Amino acid sequence: MSVNKVILVGHVGKDPEIRYFDKDVSVANFSLATTEKGYTAQNGTQVPDRTEWHNIIAWRGLAKLAEKYIRKGSQLYIDGKIQSRTWEKDGVKHYITEIYADTIQLLDKRSESNETSVVADQMPKAVEPPPHVEDDLPF
Repeated sequence: MSVNKVILVGHVGKDPEIRYFDKDVSVANFSLATTEKGYTAQNGTQVPDRTEWHNIIAWRGLAKLAEKYIRKGSQLYIDGKIQSRTWEKDGVKHYITEIYADTIQLLDKRSESNETSVVADQMPKAVEPPPHVEDDLPF
């Protein structure tokens, strides 16, 4: 048995890039930053914050969600799977690791308007509606 599951909570580094293919198929690419908070060790050593950047790929309905609602700085919950690929260009081999999103939840605080429920009703079935966030996340 094997499991390939990734769960991330972070902030979008740049607006999604959207590409369209035949039959209304689209894909969104964007970066997501996750940060582990720094700390002071018992011996007084300062360990700084550590930020990791993740390449996110979202297809079809999730790409449409990204196009409409995700912007640089948006806070997201993403679960999906990790995939690595290689390609060669000009004789140089390139490597990349990407997260293929299965679920995206918008975690940003939202305004108290009717627009919020319209957004949830229009989301593709593969996407869970964004939770109502009153306070900052506990981590």
